Amino acid sequence: MDKKQISCECGHVNPYGTQICESCGKPLHEDDSKKLLNMRYEGSARRSQTYKKTPIDKVWNFFSSVKVGIWIIILLLVASAIGTIFPQEMYIPPQADPTEYYKEQYGFLGQLYYQLGFHNLYGSWWFMLLIAALGLSLIIASLDRFVPLYRSLKKQRVTRHESFMKRQRIFGVTSGVNEDKAIDKAKEAIKKKGYNVREEDGNLLAEKNRFSRWGPYVNHVGLIIFLIGGMLRFFPGMYLDEVMWLREGQTEAIPGTEGSYYLKNEDFILEMYDENDEQFKEAMERVNKVIPKNYQTDAVLYKQKGERVAGQDPELEKVKKYPIQVNKPLKIDGLGVYQVDYKLNELQAMTFKLENKDSGKTFGEMTVDLYNPKEVYELKDGYRVEVMNYFPDFEFNDKDEPTTKSKIPNNPAFIFKMFSPEHPDGEVAFVAIRQNLEPLGENEYKMSFQNVETKDVSGLVVKKDNTLWILAFGGAIFMIGVVMGMYWNHRRIWIRRMDNEIWMAGHANKNWHGLKRELQTITEASGLNMPEDQADEDEKKS
Repeated sequence: MDKKQISCECGHVNPYGTQICESCGKPLHEDDSKKLLNMRYEGSARRSQTYKKTPIDKVWNFFSSVKVGIWIIILLLVASAIGTIFPQEMYIPPQADPTEYYKEQYGFLGQLYYQLGFHNLYGSWWFMLLIAALGLSLIIASLDRFVPLYRSLKKQRVTRHESFMKRQRIFGVTSGVNEDKAIDKAKEAIKKKGYNVREEDGNLLAEKNRFSRWGPYVNHVGLIIFLIGGMLRFFPGMYLDEVMWLREGQTEAIPGTEGSYYLKNEDFILEMYDENDEQFKEAMERVNKVIPKNYQTDAVLYKQKGERVAGQDPELEKVKKYPIQVNKPLKIDGLGVYQVDYKLNELQAMTFKLENKDSGKTFGEMTVDLYNPKEVYELKDGYRVEVMNYFPDFEFNDKDEPTTKSKIPNNPAFIFKMFSPEHPDGEVAFVAIRQNLEPLGENEYKMSFQNVETKDVSGLVVKKDNTLWILAFGGAIFMIGVVMGMYWNHRRIWIRRMDNEIWMAGHANKNWHGLKRELQTITEASGLNMPEDQADEDEKKS
């Protein structure tokens, strides 16, 4: 990859691939002397246009392409759009199994949606890979353009080659005037327009708003920081948004605290607006339901004492009591526990009794914890009941077999095996709400429903976001770049003495009309001729 540097007649040595001398501006590859110079990157040597042989060159050239960057953005947008067709995993019922949920709710398309990873789109490996590819494209594209552009602008001389002057879009010649006096007046008028003026051998270079050329690269820096913040959300400890369902009387470890903090739901309180209150009566009639006034969890925060021993319950120390309400979260070491939802009268336990169908005599009661049922329940006089199968949210599948839709006991059903002295091998019964079936033939005994225990459940969300400041910082940097590039433009004016004539040329990276207006004022004050716009009509319109 040994490339020879290019020496210009002015003595400056340019990197291989340079189109216009960084110092004097002479075109180094003459093609058409009448054609305007391409000043987009000052004719500098961009690596992507110079080196194309090694694998590193090919990777660099691929990601430096603006088209590649645009295609990556399109792929991200398409993927994000597909990700909105069905709900993301975080929005499906908390206890639902995503492997079954998407197929049951949305059929084949839902199953395909899940298998392709769209159910957890923003955390999928391929979406992260696209984000990383976009970041890499931004970095390489920026370096490929910024470094040579910065070098060219920094090394530019005041006195520019005559070919450079003549092939600028704005160019004009003045003769028959007092050169010293005219240039002095022009210098004074230029300074009044806010230009920084450099002088060399009686020639002038006036420049202002060079910083606006860095606006796009500042944009890229802001986007890269923003993308880094977005990717950090998937690193442990940086971001958390997890649902926590807590039943009355239940104590659970708080997600994201690694078992250091526990929360107990002492009581759930629900207050409704009065149906007869004239202030809210119309609104309640419109939605046809009573509206909650307040719902809160009277919680107790505990902290674990010492190290937890495997197999033993943790030793907890009470920290404080706190009523968690909507918009009034419990704050813990950077975490926020928010009240977002509730469930009233969720089934907690069911009580049954073993009964002889003919005599009506009972042989003991058993209470089944619907969240943690025992396998065997011992009753009196040698009677016992075995739980052969349990379906918390019972339904029949396509094959007319009993199954469960979720782990929540919305519609509990059991297959019991009842053991008695008369039937030591047991009798099988299928028991659900308002159902008591005998699938293997008529039984002598049955399980009779006695009572149900319910509890209110509080829906809490545990949130932590250590990436917000990174996202905000990246967004702010991006907006600074937008303002730099939108409200300012880089303008330059060259004035050179040439064989008893004064040559004037001008360049702007955009807003040529603004440059022309300034040149009009400068030439009127100095007595120089107004330079002409040498661009053709199509270029002028663009």
